[in-house]
Amino acid sequence: MANLNISSIKKRTYDAIVIGSGASGGWAAKELCEHGFHTLVLERGRDVKHIKDYPTAGKAPWQFELRGSVPLENRKDFQLARFVREETFHWAIRDDEQPFIQEKPFRWFRGYHVGGKSLLWARQTQRWSDYDFEGPLRDGFAVDWPIRYSDLEPWYSHVEKFSGIAGNKDGLPELPDSECGPGFELSCIEQYFKETIEKNYHDRHVIQARCAHITDIKDVHRQQGRGKCQNQNQCNRGCQFGGYFSSNASTLPWAMKTNKLTIRPHAVVHSVIYDDKKSKAVGVRIIDGLTLEMMEFYAKIIFVNASTLNSNMILLNSISQRYPTGLGNDNGLLGKYISWHNYRGKASAQYEGFKDKMTDGRNPSNAYIPRFRNVKKQEMDFLRGYAIGIGGGRGAGSDTSMIGDQLRENLLHPTLGNWHVSSWMMGECVPEEKNHVRLHPELKDKYGIPQLIVSCEWSENDDKMVEDYVQQSKEMFESAGFINIRAEDTKTPPGSDIHEMGGVRMGRDSKTSLLNEWNQVHSCKNVFVTDGACMTSTGSQNPTLTFMALTARAANYAVTELKKQNL
Repeated sequence: MANLNISSIKKRTYDAIVIGSGASGGWAAKELCEHGFHTLVLERGRDVKHIKDYPTAGKAPWQFELRGSVPLENRKDFQLARFVREETFHWAIRDDEQPFIQEKPFRWFRGYHVGGKSLLWARQTQRWSDYDFEGPLRDGFAVDWPIRYSDLEPWYSHVEKFSGIAGNKDGLPELPDSECGPGFELSCIEQYFKETIEKNYHDRHVIQARCAHITDIKDVHRQQGRGKCQNQNQCNRGCQFGGYFSSNASTLPWAMKTNKLTIRPHAVVHSVIYDDKKSKAVGVRIIDGLTLEMMEFYAKIIFVNASTLNSNMILLNSISQRYPTGLGNDNGLLGKYISWHNYRGKASAQYEGFKDKMTDGRNPSNAYIPRFRNVKKQEMDFLRGYAIGIGGGRGAGSDTSMIGDQLRENLLHPTLGNWHVSSWMMGECVPEEKNHVRLHPELKDKYGIPQLIVSCEWSENDDKMVEDYVQQSKEMFESAGFINIRAEDTKTPPGSDIHEMGGVRMGRDSKTSLLNEWNQVHSCKNVFVTDGACMTSTGSQNPTLTFMALTARAANYAVTELKKQNL
């Protein structure tokens, strides 16, 4: 029997374990496998194979029975049911999969399938600058980042070249240039708005937002089996062409080609296993999502990339004699300083010009105004700042109340209205200790794992930022001669932006942070956290590119340290 047990443990032992298969988990797998490490990727949800498992990709509206709507009866048992559409119903999560307690209103969007939210993200990829990394030190809120732009710059390039990014060289110090293929052309209304902003404001720039789409295919993309973006704008169904970056189309297949990767779907991670005698983590405990059997897998290094709130939950549930309140939680800060982005501000307007023009085709990205408040110094009555997304087009309407020749003519020659423009803010929320997650002492989910309590709320700083966005949006639209201007605070709850961050933050001091400059748990060096949970502050940029760059950097460091036998 002893030999059988040893054999079983050997079969469940790897060089590295990665928890999560999304954008950051996929990058951890790629880097580790390329260096020859036998790597196990644990995914909570079902398997999804690139192309094969995109059931609605390429479907036209009339190919859906109800034009994409899902009857209430069919979606009533699913989380965030009012957002469910037939095009993406295959990604929906049932209510009983992972209940959680909202101590205060919070929206938690999740992607439980191989690829995670890399199949669902908005694909926006803006780099951070030192203005972002130095923000906490400059204004004294949150702790100082242990890295700066120079530490991450080569890893941004590394990730961008492999992933494929579309954009322009804009030469803006507040938004460093990326390794880009050609950007998507601005519409005439967006180009006009860009010109008016440059004329009327010296501190603001309208640029083409950079996005993870291939517009200039390179050999490295061909080797991945990916093609050029087809501008279909059906990205969140799954892209048959691999035109945008996802783990499924890019990093996971690349890692699989090394013959070093094992992916285990339906692996609900319970906790990281810490060995008190060895003074390090030795593996991961899971619940099989189909059989409810508890299993253990072992490895020399562990990457936690389960997405921000789940990574916090896993570490909080990883208790031992050494860590009675969660792995690495010597300072009691695990799960605290949860933050996100402020998307509450929205604006819209119309323009009566360009009646001889309309949009041709689709644009999977949009225009973008990088942060312009408190960039170099504190100048407002709120901390940090916000970026602005801009989109514009020309609506068409057709009278379809008749049949026959007149209906055909109306459809072929629609009535065109005014050009419309919309904008949305992406504000940097300042992390506060009161915004936290913790485990419920009694309530558990169907896997026997404690339910997560989420206690997060807006601050006065967030309110002031929204007020400024609303005022500035009106002023900028008025300066462009737009009409029917509306700008408002939508007062959506935290989490609506899908950009949760923090709880396991990086820092220079183990008394005020959980991770060091290499994303290692301060007191457990063979555990790395490189998803949104590691973020010290949130910036105003879409964060996934930074998660991926941090992951690639940490994975290569882990390889070096393991070879030196330091882990």
